Amino acid sequence: MDPQNLQDRFAPDSVCFGCGPANPDGLRIKSRAEGDGVVADWTPGPHHEAFPGVLNGGIIGTVLDCHCNWAAVQALMTERALDRPAVTVTAEYTIRLRRPTPTDRPLHLTARATEIDGDRVRVEGELSVGGVVTATCTGLFVAIGEGHPAHDSW
Repeated sequence: MDPQNLQDRFAPDSVCFGCGPANPDGLRIKSRAEGDGVVADWTPGPHHEAFPGVLNGGIIGTVLDCHCNWAAVQALMTERALDRPAVTVTAEYTIRLRRPTPTDRPLHLTARATEIDGDRVRVEGELSVGGVVTATCTGLFVAIGEGHPAHDSW
């Protein structure tokens, strides 16, 4: 467990496929606060490929969805001066696949909130490999309260 990343620090029992530390079969991305957003590095394996050497688009969507969600979490924590995050869920997201994403080296993820409106946070994210952007994401993430199925998932 790495207390520097948001998932291990705030959601160690999460079983989310993309970012849950407690999911042994998941992707387990590790987002960390940096500047006005979050960053992560993740290395895919051959079993994440769509075809030899190229990452599957669904995996790209999952990685960016989860990473952007944590950017929303971090933005709300910062704006509200919270010690613990509000649980947020994805309301919508759009992935743009700009070029093939190779699987033979680490991927770099960045994301930052572009707008906060109450419990709703708009986020923009990027996936790059070797400094070349291969996919982008825009999304809307919403802080949820008791009664939502995801509320106690962290």
